[in-house]
Amino acid sequence: MIVNAVFEGGGVKGIALVGAVVGAERSGVRFGGVAGTSSGSIVASLLAAGYGGEELKRIINQTPFKAFLRRSPLFNVKLAGPAVRLIWKKGLYSGEALEYWVRKLLLAKGVRTFADLPAGKLKIVASDISNGRIVVLPDDLPYYGADPRRFEVAKAVRMSASIPYFFDPVIIRQQVDVRREEGFAGRFAYIVDGVLLSNFPLWLFENERPDEAPAATIGFQLVGKNANEPRVIRGPFSMLQAIFETMLQAHDERYIEKQYRDRTVKIPTLGVRSTQFDLTEEVSVRLFESGREKTEAFFRTFRIR
Repeated sequence: MIVNAVFEGGGVKGIALVGAVVGAERSGVRFGGVAGTSSGSIVASLLAAGYGGEELKRIINQTPFKAFLRRSPLFNVKLAGPAVRLIWKKGLYSGEALEYWVRKLLLAKGVRTFADLPAGKLKIVASDISNGRIVVLPDDLPYYGADPRRFEVAKAVRMSASIPYFFDPVIIRQQVDVRREEGFAGRFAYIVDGVLLSNFPLWLFENERPDEAPAATIGFQLVGKNANEPRVIRGPFSMLQAIFETMLQAHDERYIEKQYRDRTVKIPTLGVRSTQFDLTEEVSVRLFESGREKTEAFFRTFRIR
């Protein structure tokens, strides 16, 4: 069975999506088009590059996710350092370590730009907070004067996974005539995590070519959030963390249209938070198994209509 897959974002909870990939493959599923937001874009991009579920499992087992939280020692000075960085760079961490990690994995499969992938194979969702618009990569890149075929996939993933205030936004140049009235500053757009505008973009594969047999689109959604768990606010940074944790969860409870309900795999995330980068090995394994078990159960009864 060949399906198009859409992976919801959720920070480190994306480990459960890897379990879902393994569960789907064990159920005889192959992936056609793949799409994702935030951590879902990481899974989608690696699948598009040719990684299989078992390879992805080995990768997450070998990756210390806390290593993505890098910044210059200058910005580690207690309280003042992070505050200065947030004001200057607009994020607590750069996101460069995450981009480098994704780039290295993609290059191992011979993928650097979208030209190295079949046309339409991969779609990544990000948010343009300068213009207030959803950005689908690589489709919308001409709007910014960029060539979709020459754009780096790892850069697109970093855009989609740039959690506001946590990672730096990605700044890209717009076409000069887009916001000419704003002067020099208006020539740049700030791109952040796709969760802001479309965390579960099941609509991405609706306009497939009419001469092709349409594949079913299956959504992999991370559920069982800890939205009602109280957060202790001790200062400005714990407040920021509470804000973007709440933001990341907001879309996860949105109504799923009726036609998608029976095509959505709901994966419990066991109370893990999106920015909980210091997961224990035990919790990581439980997340993975949650994704695998729920996906295998889903495909035991799923039939393409």
